Amino acid sequence: MVRRIVVCGGQQLLYPALTRYLLGLARRERPRVLFLATASGDGPGYLLTFYQALAGVDCEPSHLALFDRVIDDIDPFVRSQDVIIVGGGNTANMLAIWRVHGVEDALRNAYADGTVLSGWSAGCLCWFEGGVTDSFTPNLSALRDGLGILSGSACPHYDSQEGRRPVYAREIAAGLPPGIALEDGVAARYDDEQLIEVVSARPDGRAFFVDAKGEHPIAVRVLG
Repeated sequence: MVRRIVVCGGQQLLYPALTRYLLGLARRERPRVLFLATASGDGPGYLLTFYQALAGVDCEPSHLALFDRVIDDIDPFVRSQDVIIVGGGNTANMLAIWRVHGVEDALRNAYADGTVLSGWSAGCLCWFEGGVTDSFTPNLSALRDGLGILSGSACPHYDSQEGRRPVYAREIAAGLPPGIALEDGVAARYDDEQLIEVVSARPDGRAFFVDAKGEHPIAVRVLG
């Protein structure tokens, strides 16, 4: 069973091409798709965006609320999904809440079973060891306690949020592991924890591997 993670720099659900690409990686033709909006406090706006993006798509969408929890046994519910999408927001708070409710363990189990893990912004950063976040103050800083399923670090919103680029370089110089930087609408696919390809729903979307020596462009395939 191939283990897969698809991480997006930002605005994942706003690009139908990315949704088609992601669902095309699922293990069944009509996949069960679960949305985790924990990072936004299960905000109704995020949930609406998710269901609107999947309206008319041949899948079974659902969401897992943790602030107003109704699912008793989270592990089998999460493991029954074919694709899991994690929304943006406060990454540090999301990770803490996941750990309290047992979601981290459920996600690891689902991943081992072949569920495709995905997400943008906080849902991009969380799968790595760490990365650049605004979780702690309005100023960008390093997060160092990600799930660590993928090695290294990540920086989403590389083109759309001022300061991401210099802060990522600064934090890597200060000891943050090197990693991948993704612009909005650009997604990286990992199979068995190895980078397979980077795709973009935008014709000008870019991705970089960033280390102490600087930025190194990664080839990007533009989706049709």
